[in-house]
Amino acid sequence: MPAECEKAGCHRMIFSSDIGIDLGTASVLVYVKGKGVVLNEPSVVAVDKQTGKILSVGESAQKMLGRTPGNIVAIRPMREGVISDYEMTERMIKEFIRKVMGFRLFKPNVVMCVPSIITEVEERAVIDAGTQAGAKRVFLVEEPLAAAIGAGIDIAQPNGNMIVDIGGGTTDIAVISLGGIVESTSIKIAGDKFDEAIIKFIRRKHNVLIGERTAEEIKMQIGCVYPRLEEVSMEIKGRCLMTGLPRTFTVTSTEVLEAFEEVTTSIVEAVHTVLERTPPELTGDISTNGIVMTGGGSLIWGFDKLIAAKTGIPTHVAEEAISCVAYGTGKCLDQLASMQDGTMNLSRRRQMMG
Repeated sequence: MPAECEKAGCHRMIFSSDIGIDLGTASVLVYVKGKGVVLNEPSVVAVDKQTGKILSVGESAQKMLGRTPGNIVAIRPMREGVISDYEMTERMIKEFIRKVMGFRLFKPNVVMCVPSIITEVEERAVIDAGTQAGAKRVFLVEEPLAAAIGAGIDIAQPNGNMIVDIGGGTTDIAVISLGGIVESTSIKIAGDKFDEAIIKFIRRKHNVLIGERTAEEIKMQIGCVYPRLEEVSMEIKGRCLMTGLPRTFTVTSTEVLEAFEEVTTSIVEAVHTVLERTPPELTGDISTNGIVMTGGGSLIWGFDKLIAAKTGIPTHVAEEAISCVAYGTGKCLDQLASMQDGTMNLSRRRQMMG
């Protein structure tokens, strides 16, 4: 939920230059008030190890992954939904803010997203990184709420809605009613785990090693979590572990379905767990309203069919699923002051839950 961080000295006033940031494990989306989503780039930073100088950020840095010389390293500073490299995250945010805002006399207020289950240390790291990167004040919003708002759900109504947001590092599942989260969970199983599953499967079955970018291409082009009506395949290249030489071979969607089985089972079980803890009245609402899926991971073929088959509840993927969280942060910029009046900050909610 939109949360004012009292410890960081956040205030409620919002200016026209305010921005919303979906700080994801795989990508960063930036929403500028009055302009919409103006940036969508990978969460990657390329750094010269000898000088510490940032060479590139975002899309250009991603192209360097696995292809850099010894003195250059391409870093993904976000892991499993939280900051793993504080300094690089701060510098990455600063570069993205500079890219979308240019030179401004006044620093922008920033709304940033965090997983629904986050420690105070992780929360503080996000706030500090945003502040050090040039934000005047940092506000936090829980990802499921931002995703629901971005998907067009009226969260203020006394009506149960379920969101399954599958990002790069975390899957956030929440039941929302009356502007707040009733039940939720956040698991560190999402897009990156699908990539890892493909790499492990191909290594085990074909005895070939492939990189992260190739695994992601397989996931996006022929990946599926539910049996396709017609099998599809693609030709990929990797390094044979027997000979050490390049090898070209074909991977099918049925193989990818098998590779994904363990990861998808974990996500489905998490959805079941949240439904089991949900009050029966809200469960009835969810049966009527259906489950809404957001995030890049939800675009893997058949995910909505899988959730619907396992839960018996109609499920659909939101329009512009990848951008829902960013649009949600943007709408929070307009509604933050009024929404905060009826909500409590993350720390207080965590104390009540614990």
